[in-house]
Amino acid sequence: MREALVPAGTRILNAYNKETFVFTHPWEEGTSSRMDVVLGKGGSGGGNAIAHIHPETDEIFTVNSGQVMVMIDGQEHFASEGQSITVPKGASHFFRNAFDGDTHLTVTFVTAQQHLRFFLNLARWTSECPGYFKPDGSVKLLPIALGLNAFRDHLYISGPPVIVQKLLFAALTPIALLMGYRLAVSPRRDAPFSSTEDEGRLATGL
Repeated sequence: MREALVPAGTRILNAYNKETFVFTHPWEEGTSSRMDVVLGKGGSGGGNAIAHIHPETDEIFTVNSGQVMVMIDGQEHFASEGQSITVPKGASHFFRNAFDGDTHLTVTFVTAQQHLRFFLNLARWTSECPGYFKPDGSVKLLPIALGLNAFRDHLYISGPPVIVQKLLFAALTPIALLMGYRLAVSPRRDAPFSSTEDEGRLATGL
């Protein structure tokens, strides 16, 4: 078993979105990965409710309490306590709280990849690097380019073709590093761009 990324149960609030990341299963093992999300009243997930895709994994939202709305390819899907919604890989989606109170979800990525590290990086940015965000809570272009280039094929914004985003993020990464932006959590050492020593490779996209 790999060492836990953070102590089990670690909670990090994204105050911009009224979204709390709960790292209930912070071990990188097996074919899937999961974590919990608590959405406050009016809260949203998915990059401040920005539609996005996960090109290499299905994503399952299981409601433990409350109600969630998941928008998939422009269609609303609702789930309440005990119900689940599956977003197929490559489908455009975002989610928001559809309950007049907190909604508690378990989010499972059927293909593990490094989604735990990806979302731990994003969560830590929200609490440790507020300057990386715009007033509306969306991530500024340079840090998000850095993050999405480092964790390739984990998440892309819906709209521009993925290849265009890959090229853009690779081109912007050295600028982001030059401007002082840094990952809070790096990809694993057994994967590309795995440590701070590899930042030169990360910057060039090689």
